[in-house]
Amino acid sequence: MYGFTPTDEQKMLVDAIGRFSKGDLRPASHDADEEGGLPASLVEKGWELGLLQASVPEAYGGFGERSAVTGVLAAEELSYGDLAGSLAIMLPASFVTPILVGGSEDQKKNYIPSVIEGKWTAYSSAMIESSFDFDLNDLKTTATVDGEHYLLNGNKTYVPYAAESEAMIVYASLDGKTQGYIVSKGAPGLSVSAERKKLMGVNAIPIYDIKLEGVRIPKSSRLGGEAGHDFTPILAAQRLANAALAVGVARAAFEYSRDYAKEREAFGVKIAQKQAIAFMLAEMATEIEAVRLLTWEAAWKLDNTKEDYPVAAFLASTGAADMVMAVTDRAVQILGGYGYIREYPVEMWMRNGRGFATFTGLAIV
Repeated sequence: MYGFTPTDEQKMLVDAIGRFSKGDLRPASHDADEEGGLPASLVEKGWELGLLQASVPEAYGGFGERSAVTGVLAAEELSYGDLAGSLAIMLPASFVTPILVGGSEDQKKNYIPSVIEGKWTAYSSAMIESSFDFDLNDLKTTATVDGEHYLLNGNKTYVPYAAESEAMIVYASLDGKTQGYIVSKGAPGLSVSAERKKLMGVNAIPIYDIKLEGVRIPKSSRLGGEAGHDFTPILAAQRLANAALAVGVARAAFEYSRDYAKEREAFGVKIAQKQAIAFMLAEMATEIEAVRLLTWEAAWKLDNTKEDYPVAAFLASTGAADMVMAVTDRAVQILGGYGYIREYPVEMWMRNGRGFATFTGLAIV
């Protein structure tokens, strides 16, 4: 039996994130998307909320314990303000959390404190590949044993802040098994493309391709050391982040279009009173709530049962990708012609929403 009543600590964290999301992220989101960059002060302010630090034990420089439920609550609240800003603020977690989950004790002590104890610094991860048959459990990027080292070869796309990152976790296939490898900035054989411009969405964060040509790293740089690690909980946590972020974007689009429909008049009545609009809003609210509960359930399973969570996380992520596209598309429809104008946020939410089918690996809870 399980329940989803937030603890006092979770309520405090979500309330703090909500104030930042509404008061800082949302007002900056339009200009950041148009100009292709987030103010550094905004990212730093979000970092100072301590979301990552609260999920790291004191032994590694944090002040809490990891909780996937807390992570999805926080991720939803962040993306309610802005998806790109959320991805930037959560970026160091994509490096720290896999080490916390699958790393060796030496890796945890050597890497985690230096990331979380100072100001926000870019630490990233490279998961996504551009091949049409991209499979998270069957990567084309490979790791091969070379004496006391591994050689990494392959290509990755959608790597946020790759040029700025002090280090990143690169996911590669070793004998058909997906594993993470810690690669430091400037490693021989690692090349970073020019920044990708004019993406459909998340234009406010820098996105790069990377190429790995015989990148040679010691065996100690494999997550878990030479023995490796279980990729399953890392993938589940990435899928849960994807789902929670999608819920936040969908919720923003729903609430904005609902409030617009309550104010907009056509033929002498508020359009929210039109049956077609009212039914559309009801369906949007229902779909958001359904995926939110799927996400919470999967996060609870990851935290508590260690059973069935991979399937639950997959269902949440898959459902969220479909839901956020449908909800944001309807939000554009409700605003009519205004929905297609860039001055109104629903078109940006729809562009961002379209990407969730490919975003797994950009964030983790």
